[in-house]
Amino acid sequence: MKNVIIFGATSGIGKSLTALFIKNGCKVAITGRRLEKLEAIKKWCPNQVLIKQNDIQDVSDVEKVFADIVSEFKTIDIVIQSSGVGFVNPKLEWELQEKTILTNVLGCTKLYALAYNLFKKQQFGHLVGISSIAAIRGNRSAPDYFASKSYQKAYLESLYIKTKSIKSKRVFITEIRPGFVDTAMALGQAIFWMVPLEKASKQIYSAIVKKKRVAYISKRWQIIALVLKMMPAWVLKKTI
Repeated sequence: MKNVIIFGATSGIGKSLTALFIKNGCKVAITGRRLEKLEAIKKWCPNQVLIKQNDIQDVSDVEKVFADIVSEFKTIDIVIQSSGVGFVNPKLEWELQEKTILTNVLGCTKLYALAYNLFKKQQFGHLVGISSIAAIRGNRSAPDYFASKSYQKAYLESLYIKTKSIKSKRVFITEIRPGFVDTAMALGQAIFWMVPLEKASKQIYSAIVKKKRVAYISKRWQIIALVLKMMPAWVLKKTI
């Protein structure tokens, strides 16, 4: 039975992944701000679910909760970072930018570092970060969100490179880059290629099982990523 931690499991992708890991016989520790949501999930299978209320913006609390879970589970096989916020913010309102940075940059960095150091000590483990297709380029309407996802992309790639120093070669880093998934995190209007949550979660679960380095969700978003990578900034300026 594998031991899994999912930060940000009260809704959306995190909640859906929790159900899949439970179904496949894993013990799952889940975190989130809304205790009532965590308690409702625990009722699905009380013997397999450990709940810890947590706000990832509070990095000292992230460290405490992480340590508490490790203490109870003893070893951890998979850590999934699914917490995230994003706002359409063309006016660059600082309150919205600050929330994005505290969650998507500060909180995520703390969790990624905690997971990596634990896995290096254990000599095994799998860190999974949910970033976004937004990690590829910039955007005029949500610059802080796109920049935060680009940061996550670079940080996870850096951790992947660092695994060279781990003798066992049994520490894996996966970055998940969803396009538009039918959750509250889908930004904007007239959204195309919207992926149903159930389909997205199954593809993410499959990518984790296969220990993929990078996975686009759904797979066709890889085409968009390729186009975005090749597109000059002046074209983006005119079109996005």
